[in-house]
Amino acid sequence: MPWQRPFRLLVVFALMLLLLGACRERSVPAAPLHQQPAQSTVTLAVPTKSPSPTPTAIAANPSQPLTLKVASASEVTTWDPVESFSTEAAYLANIYEQLLRINPPGAKARFTPLLAERWEHNADGTKWTFYLRKGVTFHDGEPLTAQAVKMSIEAAAHYGSAAFMWTPLDHIEVVDEHTVRFYLKHPAPLERLLSASYGAWIVSPKMLRAAAKNPDYFQQAAARGRDGGTGPYTLAEYTPHQKIVLTRFDDYWRGWHRGQFTTVLIDLVPQATAQLQLLQRGEVDLVTRIPPEKYPALADDPRYQVFTEPSAFSYLAFFNTLHPPLDQVKVRQALAYATPYDKIIDLGVYGLGTPSRGPVPRGIWPWSAEVKQYHQDLDKARQLLAEAGYPHGLPRPLKLSYASENAAEAAVAPLIQQAYARIGVEVNLVPLPWNRQWELAKVAPEDPDTQDIFLMLYWPAYSDGGADNLWTLFHSSKRPFLNLSYWENEAFDRLLTQAAAETVGAPEKARQDYAKAMNLLVDETPALFLFDAQIPFVIPKYIHGFQYNLNYPFVPYDFYALTSEK
Repeated sequence: MPWQRPFRLLVVFALMLLLLGACRERSVPAAPLHQQPAQSTVTLAVPTKSPSPTPTAIAANPSQPLTLKVASASEVTTWDPVESFSTEAAYLANIYEQLLRINPPGAKARFTPLLAERWEHNADGTKWTFYLRKGVTFHDGEPLTAQAVKMSIEAAAHYGSAAFMWTPLDHIEVVDEHTVRFYLKHPAPLERLLSASYGAWIVSPKMLRAAAKNPDYFQQAAARGRDGGTGPYTLAEYTPHQKIVLTRFDDYWRGWHRGQFTTVLIDLVPQATAQLQLLQRGEVDLVTRIPPEKYPALADDPRYQVFTEPSAFSYLAFFNTLHPPLDQVKVRQALAYATPYDKIIDLGVYGLGTPSRGPVPRGIWPWSAEVKQYHQDLDKARQLLAEAGYPHGLPRPLKLSYASENAAEAAVAPLIQQAYARIGVEVNLVPLPWNRQWELAKVAPEDPDTQDIFLMLYWPAYSDGGADNLWTLFHSSKRPFLNLSYWENEAFDRLLTQAAAETVGAPEKARQDYAKAMNLLVDETPALFLFDAQIPFVIPKYIHGFQYNLNYPFVPYDFYALTSEK
């Protein structure tokens, strides 16, 4: 997923749209986890209590239809749930389901069972057994079976855009019609993989077989208002770049009750100002993008509730550790102390951020409050530069590149430039399209023309910042991919390998080792950890049930959870 990490505008889902091109670049292999021999001891996972089907009050009285109108900036690159790796997740997540769902931070249980009622694994996490919910049907009438799960995950691992996630998978066994067993090559937290919003949706076998014969099958099916999911809504209509219509699936296994929406009408509206106007005129109920400067006024408007939510998005800036004088730790530390973190958040992104603790955002495993932070201290910065042999500042300008499509980066870069000038460090800003910025950084890291500082937005492909953020961004690599500091540290690499092996069997020990690794990053300073982005939502007061889950960054709304007083 690094492929795409560096994303969009910070503000709401502008973040997610503007760098959509950037979103296709990160097909990075998953971190190879430390191998251990399989254990025979069976350890039961502790899932959340299974949600019970609700009496179908509306299904019994369909004369009370409710339509939810949404203005969304999220375009559809594909309707294939296996190939999907972009912002169409906003819609697919309401059509398709995984075996389980990871809950928002702070929830009593880490996971909620969906298509699997319960599961268990052996001691080291190399063998996992899932027991499927009975009586579930796909929208095309096919029953949910273990074979359907096997086919779906094997397709994801074979040709899915998130296939890198499935590196740990060895093979899948159909135990019986409603029991499926996963065998892994090495210990891995399979719950996190199977709850991901990419590469883990369970798809109708009938549609998978058809897609195997015709690569355009899902696109053609979408044009006819068809899909292969088990979720609460089914695709009824799609007009590219204009409109999406979802309708209630009457036979959904959780049932329906009064106040839920029978139809979701989504207009594709890329402009933030246009979305705001539609909301204020009452022409739509929900939006995904609003000009950030408008949020204070909306918060004071009695018609709305404004929620400011944490997110999986974080901004960092890599130092090119191959370029003197950035090869010196004290120089990098000096620049870290010179960075105006508070100003970046307050002025650069309108307050929509919190200071980072390393490269893993708060709420994402294995974030830790034990990880140290830098704060701006210009006297300390000057002292460290003098100790490094530069009492009058650096002898040459530093080149800072950033993605020109990203409004947040365009606002943050000059603030860094101005702050560094105060300690005698000149910075030249180089705005480039993300693809060009990234390609140049990978070609010749040691070349003097390559960037000195690389500003980037990142998020994990699934809810494991250890196997993703830490490994992808900072583990030693022979060829640069997303380790754009080009930093190598054997102690750091060992900590990641050790923590990955402990994640299933000894998660607290894993968290401690990951914290040690992140503190090593802060001490060595191969990058600046600027801020974790926040996302504001404006919800009319007549709509209830909204809850954002940062583990699904491109799924702003769970339509099934929403109800209306209208």
